[in-house]
Amino acid sequence: MTFSPTDVRKDFPIFNRTIRDGKRLVYLDSGATSQKPLSVIEAESNFYEFHNAAVHRGAHQLAEEATDAYEGARAIVATFLGSPGGSDEIIFTKSATESLNLLAYAMGNAPVGNRFALSSKDRIVVTEMEHHANLIPWQQLSARTGAELSWFKVTPDSRLDLNSIDEVITANTKVVSITHQSNVLGTINPLAAIVKRAHEVGAIVILDACQSVPHMRIDVKALGVDFLAFSGHKALGPTGIGVLWGHMNLLDELPPFLFGGSMIETVTMTSATWAPVPQKFEAGVPNMAQAVGLGAALDYLSGLGMDEVHAHEVELTGYLLDKMKTIPGIRIVGPTNTLLRGGTVSFTIDDIHPHDVGQYLDSQGIAVRTGHHCAWPLAKCMLVPATTRASLYVYNDEVDCDALVDAILGAQKYFGRF
Repeated sequence: MTFSPTDVRKDFPIFNRTIRDGKRLVYLDSGATSQKPLSVIEAESNFYEFHNAAVHRGAHQLAEEATDAYEGARAIVATFLGSPGGSDEIIFTKSATESLNLLAYAMGNAPVGNRFALSSKDRIVVTEMEHHANLIPWQQLSARTGAELSWFKVTPDSRLDLNSIDEVITANTKVVSITHQSNVLGTINPLAAIVKRAHEVGAIVILDACQSVPHMRIDVKALGVDFLAFSGHKALGPTGIGVLWGHMNLLDELPPFLFGGSMIETVTMTSATWAPVPQKFEAGVPNMAQAVGLGAALDYLSGLGMDEVHAHEVELTGYLLDKMKTIPGIRIVGPTNTLLRGGTVSFTIDDIHPHDVGQYLDSQGIAVRTGHHCAWPLAKCMLVPATTRASLYVYNDEVDCDALVDAILGAQKYFGRF
């Protein structure tokens, strides 16, 4: 590891404050949203202060500066993902949720004969561990088109069951949309076999990378996927900005999602033609300052080094898992080792509701998430009504992990369980 979490925290203004009667903030909820370094806050603020104008529209200097800043952010994202087609393959949205809905709705609008058009003869494949944002859009597309929805099941050890891969990804499968890393289990899914099988039958592969892009080196060409979505706010960036990456030939064939200004080539009173990708998918004035902030966030992560970020999280996750295994009455909901595993650790405690655990931890200055984490089918699969979830990131260290463990023991004592 080449960076120090202690030094990293100095870049994040929020860690200068205290909470709950002067307690140190132990932030373990980056799986929900990450904190923002000063460089990101300043990038967004400086855009509004010095360069604010509508991009791609005005002929004046501010508009030129705004456009340069916005397109510069697009170039940063393209480099960060290893986009083989460069910036033109990067589409800015308001969130990963919108990116995934963009794909589902655009496919639903595809005319007969278009490669993305679906019918009752086709199949859509997801997994049992999907976030609702990568499940419900495909449920709805299935309902609209009659396409069959199928899924990979999750094994008791929190891994995808690929034993029946040929029976799940069948010859009539057109879409395989899966999470790269579970936001509940921390499981990192093995993509190679899934991508290989999907492409054998001519299906496209969509990757929900919300929990992987901020935490490990991503190269879309090496992954072999066709589309990838992630959100800026989980990657140290602002809220209100998401990314959809796709191969240019696929984006060219995909119908638009939203209609309006900036995405057209020609318009008459009865017809319109579309601007080239990526403008084709960016109707209206985009989230300009947020895109600039995302560029600053990815620059910050690149400065830390994504291999170093991942190595830090693997080491810290192993430390936390080992500590938690010593706690009586605890169940880790997810892999209990660091093999193909990220820094999201969900757990339950015997006879204490996860919401009560979360409230007690909050009283000790520790921020975690409780609930089903927008993955209700997975919670049912894992036989839990909810979990308490701690998620680690670049500003966390062993001291934070120790504080969590001590507070869990304190919760057990407080609720009279041990």
